Amino acid sequence: MFDTMIIGQISLDHNIDFDGREEYMHGGAVTFSGYAAAALGHSVAVVPKGNPNRVDPYRIFAESKVEKVFPVFSETCTEMQNTYFTPDRERRICLNTSMIEPYQPSDLPDEEAKIYHLGGLVYGDIGGDMIEACAKRGDTAVDVQATLRCRNDDGSLELRDWPDKLKYLPMIRYLKTDAAEAEVLTGTDDREKAAFMLCEWGAKEVLITHNTEAIVCDGKQIYRAKLCPRDLSGRTGRGDTTFAGYLCERLHSDIPTALEFAAALVSLKMETPGPFKGTREDVEEYIRKFYR
Repeated sequence: MFDTMIIGQISLDHNIDFDGREEYMHGGAVTFSGYAAAALGHSVAVVPKGNPNRVDPYRIFAESKVEKVFPVFSETCTEMQNTYFTPDRERRICLNTSMIEPYQPSDLPDEEAKIYHLGGLVYGDIGGDMIEACAKRGDTAVDVQATLRCRNDDGSLELRDWPDKLKYLPMIRYLKTDAAEAEVLTGTDDREKAAFMLCEWGAKEVLITHNTEAIVCDGKQIYRAKLCPRDLSGRTGRGDTTFAGYLCERLHSDIPTALEFAAALVSLKMETPGPFKGTREDVEEYIRKFYR
C-alpha cells in the first residue's frame, strides 16, 4: 500500500516573469506534490494523464524518489501560460491554452493507498465521480483548484463557486484551498471563518494557504504556521508542496506538527525554482533554525 497516490496531469508551462524573463517548464500539482512527498521518505505513486508523445511522465519523475508511475493516455495535454507582474509572483494572469481529457474512475490503477490526492488544475479535469470513487477506497484529499478554476473561451481562467460543494465536501478527508479560493467558496475573506464554514459543510480538515502562513481547521480549532522563505525564486508550486507535505506527515503526526513541517518544507522549497529535491534532514534543520 502506498502512503499517497497523487492524481493529476503534468502541465506544459510557459512562465513570463515580471522582468520579462521567460522559461518553459513542467508543472502541475502531481509534479510538485510527487517530488516533495517522495523526497520526505514517503511511499508515493503518481497517476499523470496526458499525451506521452508530448510529455514523458517517466522522464519527468526520473530524478524523483516516486516509487511508481501509472500514466494515463489523453489525446491532449494541459498547457499554461503564466505572466507574473510582481517579484513575489502573487499577481499573475494565467492562460489555459489546452486541457487534458477528463479523468475517469477507470483511470485509477488497481493499487491501494492510504490517501488519494486529487490535484487537477482546471474545472473539468477531475469531476465529482473521481472524488466519489476515491472516497470509497480510502481517505481522499482534494485541491479545490480544479473545482473552481474555470476556463473561458479565450483561455483565460476565473474562479467560480463550486455548485456541488455541499454534496462532495462530506466525502473529503483533507481539503486544500488558497485564500482567494476560500473566499469564493464561502463568501468571506476571513480565512479562519472560511475554514470553519468548510468544516461545517463536511470537510474533515481544511488547509488554507497564504503568502504569510498556512492554517488548518479541524472543525474545533485553528492551527497556524508561518512561512519564512529567504528567497521567492521558487514560488511556483507553493500550495502543492505545502499540501503534499502536510498530507504525508499527518499519517504519523498530529495537526500542529504536520503543519509546521509543511510550512518549513515549502519555505525551503521557495528558495529554489522547480520541485523540492532536498531531504527530510534539510527540512528538519530548517525547522531548528527558523521555527524553534
